[in-house]
Amino acid sequence: MVEHSINAQRSVMLVLHDVAPQTWPDYRPFVEAVDAMGNIPITWLVVPDFHKQDRIDANPDFQQLMHQRLAQGDELALHGYYHCDDSPPPRTPQGFFMRRIYTWEGEFYTLTEQQALQRLEAGIEVFARNEWPLHGFVAPAWLMSDGTRNALRKLPLDYTSDAQHLYRLPDFSRIDAPGIVWSARSAWRRGVSKIISDHREAHLQNAATLRLGLHPVDMRHEFSRRYWLQVLERLLDKGRKPMTKFAWLQALNVSRSVA
Repeated sequence: MVEHSINAQRSVMLVLHDVAPQTWPDYRPFVEAVDAMGNIPITWLVVPDFHKQDRIDANPDFQQLMHQRLAQGDELALHGYYHCDDSPPPRTPQGFFMRRIYTWEGEFYTLTEQQALQRLEAGIEVFARNEWPLHGFVAPAWLMSDGTRNALRKLPLDYTSDAQHLYRLPDFSRIDAPGIVWSARSAWRRGVSKIISDHREAHLQNAATLRLGLHPVDMRHEFSRRYWLQVLERLLDKGRKPMTKFAWLQALNVSRSVA
């Protein structure tokens, strides 16, 4: 059936996290190198007001860049609103671990449904003002409260995701979409990330798709930046088709409709 033929042509998704005017200089050399490799669509996870000091609406050059990327076949997805955890301090050991050790940027981890809906709708409005198509939302650090999930069920979005899955909205049906991601803040973290990533790549060699989740800090070190270019080239050489998240979901929809 068609689904088998799509799975046989395995895919890779190149996903840039924390995209904002101030992080574009980090990404620019990498994106230029990817563009030089050929027609490789990218999913950009865009933050409307990064850390409450980097409003997209105040940066026409960045807006134009995003329009250009869309014209090239890329996808823009909503990635939080501020990408910082501005909720009251954690009160439980679990909350402290998730919000102060695992990450300081779990913006949607503790929000009520009303709070999440307000920020999601504000983000959707930013996309609408810029006339950017919007299909997906990814929470910072992939952390979502129950209130956030309830809010997403009420909005006209097609998908969300966590570190290893995509979820169709509004019913949150789960689809395996394993990923590779680095912790690149220090030399020893980069070294460990390389070992783990090589192992995951080998372990996932038969997976239908593989997501490469990049962050601005990865781009600030030659070791990690070179890794991402090499693994992308290696996966393409092995026959994986580069796709955006939404394009991949559309391909799955087609395969199911004709199966």
